[in-house]
Amino acid sequence: MATHRVSHEPAYVLHRYDWSESSLILEVFTRHHGRIALVAKGAKRPSSNFRPVLLPLQPLQVNYGGDAEIRTLKGAEWMGGHVMPTGEALLSGYYVNELLLRLLARDDAHEALFDAYAGVVQVLAGDHAGAQAATHAAALRAFELLLLRSVGLLPSLDVQTLTLEPLAARTRYSLVPEAGLRQAAKDEAALAGADWRALQDVLDDRAPFTATLREVATMNAGSNSALRNQLRALLNYHCGVSTLRTRQMMRDLQAL
Repeated sequence: MATHRVSHEPAYVLHRYDWSESSLILEVFTRHHGRIALVAKGAKRPSSNFRPVLLPLQPLQVNYGGDAEIRTLKGAEWMGGHVMPTGEALLSGYYVNELLLRLLARDDAHEALFDAYAGVVQVLAGDHAGAQAATHAAALRAFELLLLRSVGLLPSLDVQTLTLEPLAARTRYSLVPEAGLRQAAKDEAALAGADWRALQDVLDDRAPFTATLREVATMNAGSNSALRNQLRALLNYHCGVSTLRTRQMMRDLQAL
């Protein structure tokens, strides 16, 4: 049987594990083949060409081969474009990586989601001066929405999920695990129907990450907070945790 080989594949390293004294197992998100596992033989040796390249949140082009569940990395090249995010932006990048590791099945291609991931990493690595925190938050919300939709966990945002009735512009609705989008109870995190419908429109845009980021960035602080809390609850539910590890790390650091 011929060995399956892939060349010049756009990719990002999501996580890395020690495999031996000299080698690593990589969890990699590729554009055309989805999330895959690769063994990077000798990558921990000081003389290895892989050593300075196999970093998270960096655009790569990889060559690999093999038919087993864990393929063998043959080559990796840094594609440039931006430096490594730092500080809270770096933790946000690790948070996005954790979401992909938990929610994406292996060998399931999501090309549009890969492009959205590249977009959010670019934002996190950029310098947006005083608007940096708000821009980073909007980018995270946009990516969360696109990830949930890509893996089939986001209902249509222009109708009530159970009844399929259109949303009233001024009525408040909540996005709830298992129940989908429904009319909100009092004091429940919610958005107006007009806001949910606007989000559905930008998710259907030809450039959904950029369009969704812009839409979220124009929301007022209250709507942004409500959207964040609802998406966080939905993501935690589907990840099977009360708090993601990277989110807990952010809280711990902020407490210090």
